[in-house]
Parts: sequence; structure tokens; C-alpha cells
Amino acid sequence: MTAIKDRLKSLAGKKVLVTGGAGMIGSTIVRKACAAGAEVTVLDNMAPLYGGNLFNFSEYADETQMVYGDIRNRAMIEQVVRDKDIIFNLAAQVSYVDSNLDPFNDRDINAKGHLTVLEACREHAPDVKLIFSSSRFVYGDIEYNPVDERHPFNCLSIYGVNKLNGEKFYQFYHRNHDLSSIIFRIANPYGPRQQMKHSKYGILNWFIRLALEGKRLTVFGEGTQQRDYIFVDDLTDAMLLGAVSDIKFDIFNLGTGTGLAFKDMATKIAAAAGIDFVEWPKDRYFVETGDYISDIARIKDRLNWKPLVSIDEGIARTVEYYREHGKMYWDAG
Repeated sequence: MTAIKDRLKSLAGKKVLVTGGAGMIGSTIVRKACAAGAEVTVLDNMAPLYGGNLFNFSEYADETQMVYGDIRNRAMIEQVVRDKDIIFNLAAQVSYVDSNLDPFNDRDINAKGHLTVLEACREHAPDVKLIFSSSRFVYGDIEYNPVDERHPFNCLSIYGVNKLNGEKFYQFYHRNHDLSSIIFRIANPYGPRQQMKHSKYGILNWFIRLALEGKRLTVFGEGTQQRDYIFVDDLTDAMLLGAVSDIKFDIFNLGTGTGLAFKDMATKIAAAAGIDFVEWPKDRYFVETGDYISDIARIKDRLNWKPLVSIDEGIARTVEYYREHGKMYWDAG
């Protein structure tokens, strides 16, 4: 396999827009696209409870154009998409818990917001390549593992419903307006640069914060539920490779293809952080959708990509990052 860095050389000179670009996934794409020589615009509304943090790409601040805005602002979006070659449309409400508590807000951002971007591209950037971050939550109640892209949609949250709605918008605009799009159904992302003020985002990163503070990592029930955890560098490499590919439309699962029991994840974090405060209160009920492991045969074949970072290496790198920069993520925005 040709080194990913070499395969991304075609990004040089490309005009790239990253919505939600100050979050963990977005900022990692920003950093890699800048390093490859792209002209990058970052769009983020910097909402306090979400993941936006300018520290995430501070080394590239002089090389990027920062736009403070919201994908629901049609007039602004119509201006910012013009002349772009690639758009990573990552802006989202990302808490499935909050989606059920405030379904209208989730619909506004995760469905209507993406429709606003697609319509603006249809009118003002018809040749753009769009990358959409969907989620494993479109599958909901899991019927079999590993989960391939043909698995039924059994959404158990408004978040999953609206992510699926977003996917259908992208598919419609490709079929009817020839907009090029790739959809990535992301498993459980983790790694440096994620917002860690609260526990509504990735549980692995939240456990790292608790461990670094010397707090107990509580695993409800037996802790045997399997999850597919993908490190942010592997995740963003796949998205970037999709962006420079010749693919006009496709949908990919994006994970590692390997499951890890919840209790084993917690144990690995405790070991990496140097604590032993892991407990399993078996009298507590853990809300469960079923084990989830991505089938990644399709993305391996079509993008010639595979995950390179093991769970042990990924946890170690994430712990190291937050040991140095933690206060930028749970004390600041």
C-alpha cells in the first residue's frame, strides 16, 4: 500500500472547506489538509456544548481562513461553498442522548442543515466533492455482526434517524443533480482534540479524563458489550482518501473491524493512565443496542485503506496528549 501521505499529495492547491472544522475529526482533517498544501477554510459555530476549540489547529491558524457560522445559515453557506473543490461536511449535533431530549434541534442541524449545504452546492458549487460524516447509529438495534452496509436500519435515537435522513439527502442530490458524495458511517471515534467538558460524546475519551483525574471508571452490568473503537488519525485518513478518489458516490462503514469489550476498554485506559479504580456495579442497568463491529471489507477494497493504529497505541497516544493539554479541553473552549 502506497503511503497515505504520498496519496494525499493531490490535495496541494485544492480549496477545501471543513464544516465543524474546530472539532476533533474536523481539526484533524484541517491539520492534514494544510500539511498537504491545501487552501483550507474552517467553518464552525463554536457552540459551547459542542466540540469547537481553536486550540485544535492553532499551529495552522495563519494558513487557514476561519469562518464563524452555522450550516443552517443559508445566505452564509451560499457564499462559503463557492469555488470549493472539496467539502468535509462534519458539522453536527453529536449527542444521541440530547437528540432524544431536543429532537427539533437535532433535526435542524443534522437534517435541515445538511440540506442547506447540498442546495447551496447544487446552485453554486456543482463540481465539488462532498464528504459526509454519518454514524453507526443509523443501524440502531444490531441484528448481526460484523455489520455491513446492507444491515437494516433499526434506529433507536432521533440522532440515528436524522443521520439516515442526511444520507438520503446526499443520495438524492447525487442521483438528481450529479453531486459527488461519499458517506462514512463512523463507529466509535476517539483520540486527541475531542471536547471533554461532559460525557455526552465519546465514552472512551471521557474515561480517559476520569482516569487522569484519578476517578473510578464505572462499567455497568457485566461490561461484555462489544464496540469498535477507531482512532481519529485512521478515521481522517480514510475520509481524506475518499476526497481525493475518483469515486462519485458510495457509502462506507468506517471502523477497525475488531470489537473490544467495554470492560476491557476501561481496563486498558486505567493501565495507560496508571490507576486501578475500575469497578463493575452489576446491579446497574446499561442501556444497550447490542454488540457492534464494523464490516470494513468495502472500504478496504474501494479506498485501499486499512486502520493502522492499534487500540493500545491509540489509547496511549490519547492519554499522552491529554496529560499535556487536558486543561484546554475540560476547562476551556
